[in-house]
Amino acid sequence: MDNIELWRGDCLELMKNIPDNSIDLTVTSPPYDNLRTYNGNIDQWCFEKFQEIAKEIYRVTKDGGVVVWVIGDGHDKNGSETLTSFKQGLFFKEIGFNMHDTMIYQKNSYPFPPTNRYYQQFEYMFVLSKGKPLVHNLQRCEAQGRKRKSTYRQKDGTMKMTQYETGHSTRIMDNVWLIDTGYMRTTKDKFAYKHPAMFPEELCERHILTWSNEGDTVFDPFMGSGTTGKMAVLNNRKFIGIELDENYFEIAQNRIEKEK
Repeated sequence: MDNIELWRGDCLELMKNIPDNSIDLTVTSPPYDNLRTYNGNIDQWCFEKFQEIAKEIYRVTKDGGVVVWVIGDGHDKNGSETLTSFKQGLFFKEIGFNMHDTMIYQKNSYPFPPTNRYYQQFEYMFVLSKGKPLVHNLQRCEAQGRKRKSTYRQKDGTMKMTQYETGHSTRIMDNVWLIDTGYMRTTKDKFAYKHPAMFPEELCERHILTWSNEGDTVFDPFMGSGTTGKMAVLNNRKFIGIELDENYFEIAQNRIEKEK
């Protein structure tokens, strides 16, 4: 398809075909902590492999480009959270990325309800940048309560007037996103629910609109059901997607071809 490349195979190997400094935006979620089997493909995943993939992502990302890395944490045999998310975030910084923003994706569903702790309702969305982001089309929402002037406290304890515009009906969104999830809310594509852990389309679209412009190249090395690709196509971006599993690859291909 024009401006779309879909590859099936190991992303660590296939990324070697992508030129240096060629990707404007990556939006993806890796497998983590063996929370799902992904048809047995999770056996190939480990922190060492993540490190090699992270280095390749850094190589292919343009200066000023952005990577949105969506990840949560499982629990080890002692019941402690693994902190996989933090380990990966710190490694990204170690290899040269900036941690531009630590965002929260808040879900209204509970896939693994616990019995001895509060319900886990969020995942991290690490917004990583290679230098300062060149594109930041920050999305807006209803102002709700910000139509009056207000102040905030500075480091030295003095008060200063807020810099956002007052009297307007919209404002820049917060970095905690409450997104409706579940059957026929994550996506309207019924056949896509054969994939066990889909991105919400709304999440992908917001990031694509924020961190890229029309005609930019969007990448997903763990393409899964193809949500990032679908939203890239709908918003006039180029797309490169890689998926290891044959069944998931077919779902992604069908979703993206349908929109193209």
